[in-house]
Amino acid sequence: MTDERARGIPVLVLLIPAALGAFGMAVLFARALFEIPVTASFFQTYPGMSQPWPGTPVGFPAWLSWTHFLNAFLMLFVVRSGLLIRSKRRPPAFVTRRAAGARRLGLHAWWHIVVDVLWALNGAVYLVLLVISGQWKRLIPADWDVIPNAVSAGLQYLAFEWPEHDGWVHYNALQLLMYGFTVFVAGPLAVVAGVRLSPIWPLRWSRPRGVLSDAFARAAHWWIAVYLIAFTVLHVTLVLTTGVLRNLNHMYAGRDDDTWIGAGVFAVSIVVSLVAFVLLGPRVQTRLAELARNDVRRMPPA
Repeated sequence: MTDERARGIPVLVLLIPAALGAFGMAVLFARALFEIPVTASFFQTYPGMSQPWPGTPVGFPAWLSWTHFLNAFLMLFVVRSGLLIRSKRRPPAFVTRRAAGARRLGLHAWWHIVVDVLWALNGAVYLVLLVISGQWKRLIPADWDVIPNAVSAGLQYLAFEWPEHDGWVHYNALQLLMYGFTVFVAGPLAVVAGVRLSPIWPLRWSRPRGVLSDAFARAAHWWIAVYLIAFTVLHVTLVLTTGVLRNLNHMYAGRDDDTWIGAGVFAVSIVVSLVAFVLLGPRVQTRLAELARNDVRRMPPA
């Protein structure tokens, strides 16, 4: 064991129980707020549901289910390739586009760009359909009451007192803000930072410091990725703990009941994703790079 790893172990030994202790104290604090008359009235005034837009659509169309699945599917490969790039391991191959002045890319970087482009295209289709269908009304607040109601919903979640919600009709205030921020802010910013780091960004627009620098773009891209992963983990956790059958039916079966149809479709989507995750490894990625008419140089095994 290296000295650096040995020094890191005591930090984790202290950090994990400290984090669990802090979380436990936060839960107790949130639960106490329900018992104190002054603060308990806040939850009665702001139960967690904000005022919706007039004419907000009810239910989930099929295109939303498909774009939701493709988003999760592509994110698996975006995250894996991004972590491999960040590890700075030698890639199993290098890819160079057959064009004047093209930059040589490691296989992980090339694959990251490919799946990022597909992820961004899926997101663009999703955004256009949101606007056309009126589904955007689910994700943008209609009134300033969303702020106190989001605080209320957050404290209810923290106290394990799930706030009332009916995702088929309207999200609660905290869901609305989180989903809206993820769709309209975090996702587009991830794409912008990715474009800045990609080979298509003109060198004349680069700067050694500031928002157009490599360092700023890498930091922004990394922290947005951390946010998206954390959001996904929290989102899946709440889906599974706040009425899993109904929630899965909403998104995967387009129905508002407690049957097992949505859970079955979800299970199939997980199997498909895992099989693709295993099959689309470096060997297949290298072959795809060759089929796309790139010059590919395979590296000998380390």
